[in-house]
Amino acid sequence: MRKIAFVTDSTAYIPQALIEQYAITVLPQILIWGEETFLDGVDIQPDEFYRRLAAAEVMPTTSQVSIASMKEAFERLLDEGYEDIIGVFISSKLSGTLQSAYQARDMLPESATAHIHIVDSFSTAMGLGFQVLAAARTAEQGGGLTDCLKAIDRARQNHGVYFVVETLEFLHRGGRIGGAQRLLGTMLNLKPVLAILNGRVDSVEKVRTKKRAIARVAEIAAEKTAGQSNVRIATLHSNAEDEARALLQTLEDRLQPVESMLTTVSPVIGTHIGPGVVGIAYVYD
Repeated sequence: MRKIAFVTDSTAYIPQALIEQYAITVLPQILIWGEETFLDGVDIQPDEFYRRLAAAEVMPTTSQVSIASMKEAFERLLDEGYEDIIGVFISSKLSGTLQSAYQARDMLPESATAHIHIVDSFSTAMGLGFQVLAAARTAEQGGGLTDCLKAIDRARQNHGVYFVVETLEFLHRGGRIGGAQRLLGTMLNLKPVLAILNGRVDSVEKVRTKKRAIARVAEIAAEKTAGQSNVRIATLHSNAEDEARALLQTLEDRLQPVESMLTTVSPVIGTHIGPGVVGIAYVYD
């Protein structure tokens, strides 16, 4: 059985215990704040980030995983004896990370490039994370390269990410607003329910209050997973843990998932969605 390594980026909020269990390599995105540069989730953690953001006069910006970091990771894993590497990254419509991966792979000898398999998740957060875990679990059960790639494709087809934002300002400022652009200037007291659709942020519905919008997210998750097997869920939040925990409890009671987790939005994604976001990622077999 061939030894397969799994690589992703820091916008996949896979819990640390699972990262260690499956030896997943997580490459940090880059946060730029004035004259300072941070590695996402390494040099700056969410709590510190959201505290600083609340009082910031200069807004942070972001950059994708560097080509050098990507190349170093690929070389290290090959040197460690992995015969194949599967890299699954944030949607190419949201970040240039996939391009960094391709460029890093192309810098390696031809004998190595054939063994590095790069996949566009068309997602982020645990929508991305669940794809990585599907492949890692397939390998653990004895599956080969083809089996792992099929598991990723299945998870990509059978997942969803839905979330509620306090304001569209951050998405608009960062250019990640996608199909939700049409909501600008019309929101007033409405809260948009957004989703990652076809790899970009798009609007689903407009709801009168945040509480109702979060309840609608739960309803959508229940509708999308109805009758499906082995449902897995993760709530996500940016400095709104209590609301995310309550949503997770609601979904656990309602969906009876085989796996559930609470995840925190990292500084790089937090830069583009702002504080107060609450959402859900799900996947099923």
